Amino acid sequence: MSPGEFGTPAHTTDDSVLWIPERRLLFSGDLLFNGGTPFLLQGSISGALRALETLRALNPETIVPGQGPVCGPEVIDRVGAYLRFVQDLARRGHEAGLTPLDAARETDLGAFRELLDPERLVGNLHRAYAELNGADPGARIDQAAALNDMITYNGGKPLSCYA
Repeated sequence: MSPGEFGTPAHTTDDSVLWIPERRLLFSGDLLFNGGTPFLLQGSISGALRALETLRALNPETIVPGQGPVCGPEVIDRVGAYLRFVQDLARRGHEAGLTPLDAARETDLGAFRELLDPERLVGNLHRAYAELNGADPGARIDQAAALNDMITYNGGKPLSCYA
């Protein structure tokens, strides 16, 4: 399966997966995070949701995610729920005139509170706001601004990757 089969940027503009149908085994790359916050700054929220539908249609039994321990197909639903949460938050924040950082600061992460690297929410909101403003999936956005906002959200501490 190649990026062209997804038809759009998702985690990045060049996502790859490996599907072994006789074992119903999916190596999802960073399209799926198990226990960590997905990060789509260079890709597309809407594209990632479409890619998840493609992965779900494979009907995998075992998934080796790009981040986190081996798991089952339930991770597809968890990642999809998080991405829809980001889209909804972005819509509400954008309509209220909030910056991505301010929208994140005013948000209760709820069911996603336990995910590692929660500051990625801010980067994901930068991407979602760009899509709301008409940017194509995977279009370049101001990554320095997004990363600086993530650091601010993270209490000024440097970013790390625990996922």
